[in-house]
Amino acid sequence: MCFILTSLPSLPCSPADGETILKGLQSIFQEQGMTESVHNWQDHGYLATYINKNGSFANLRIYPHGLVLFDLQSYDGDSQGQEVDSLLNKVEERMKELSQDSTVRVKRLPPIVRGGAIDRYWPTADGRLVEYDIDEVVYDEDSPYQNIKILHSKQFGNILILSGDVNLAESDLAYTQAIMGSGKEDYSGKDVLILGGGDGGILCEIVKLKPKMVTMVEIDQMVIDGCKKYMRKTCGDVLDNLKGDCYQVLIEDCIPVLKRYAKEGREFDYVINDLTAVPISTSPEEDSTWEFLRLILDLSMKVLKQDGKYFTQWLLLQAFLAASSAPSPLPGPSRSSSEEVLAMWSNEPRHSTALLPWRPCCLAKPPVETGNWPLAVMLVHALDNSVQGHEQM
Repeated sequence: MCFILTSLPSLPCSPADGETILKGLQSIFQEQGMTESVHNWQDHGYLATYINKNGSFANLRIYPHGLVLFDLQSYDGDSQGQEVDSLLNKVEERMKELSQDSTVRVKRLPPIVRGGAIDRYWPTADGRLVEYDIDEVVYDEDSPYQNIKILHSKQFGNILILSGDVNLAESDLAYTQAIMGSGKEDYSGKDVLILGGGDGGILCEIVKLKPKMVTMVEIDQMVIDGCKKYMRKTCGDVLDNLKGDCYQVLIEDCIPVLKRYAKEGREFDYVINDLTAVPISTSPEEDSTWEFLRLILDLSMKVLKQDGKYFTQWLLLQAFLAASSAPSPLPGPSRSSSEEVLAMWSNEPRHSTALLPWRPCCLAKPPVETGNWPLAVMLVHALDNSVQGHEQM
């Protein structure tokens, strides 16, 4: 499907203007042998449909407030593709001729290809549509917990997608480094707990920094199996074995593990929450996403050393803060806690998730005497805060 949008933001479109546009475009559709059908509403503008003998069709919608939309749908064939391009070029030029006013904008959008052998469109968590240059389905399996896809992108390499959520690409070292603290943390000789992280990226990078011990808790063995075979640029060889000299991988639900560690009094210098955007758990406490996030955060604080740090995605923390601002019986930080935030922005190389609404951040545990854990320190690492940095597509 192809689109041309014409907007007249400052001037309303009178019936006469609508008729002018219809008549101005009519000859183009007649040349194509398209059958016209026009609907007119006194207060709602015009809708014209054009049907071609080859099965393609178009809708022309003219709104009273000035917005004009032209949508064309056709089958993707070489000959028909050339006809479509020719038709769109003519419509675009004619619309520019009909819209001589300097306030008018005519914009042509790229086509959306539906029903293709490979799905190239993956919505972001906040509902925006992103098209990747995917050319191959490398891996596609259903585990007991989620659908696991690894797709190949010409630009980003293999991309891990879990239940429709873009997680990580082989080119996403920037994400891994950011959620670890962007090189500002000293992991040598430290105890580290990773929640999730089945792609192995964080584990691989931390092992290089000579920690005392890294424990990674991943619920889905099939994610590990897929990544150790098809995402080796990300995980290296750390997923080949579930135990190494300074790391272990537990194939378990992280909630029971966190509860067990808290009961045993085990503590970590760093807790890194790399769980999926859509929470997965076998525990009954997960009645809602909010409950899950609250529980993970509370349990993580219980196993974090007094001078330890907790890294997670800013998107998850935003949900926590938003929920805590409303009246709730659930314990959590007050809205005033956010006033104690220190934000530090840094540029990072672009990568496949640069358009996604996440920011890594770090929470420092408060002094024991406070009995609360305000956001004393939060490090927010922007992937790229310049407009030029988002030119990936």
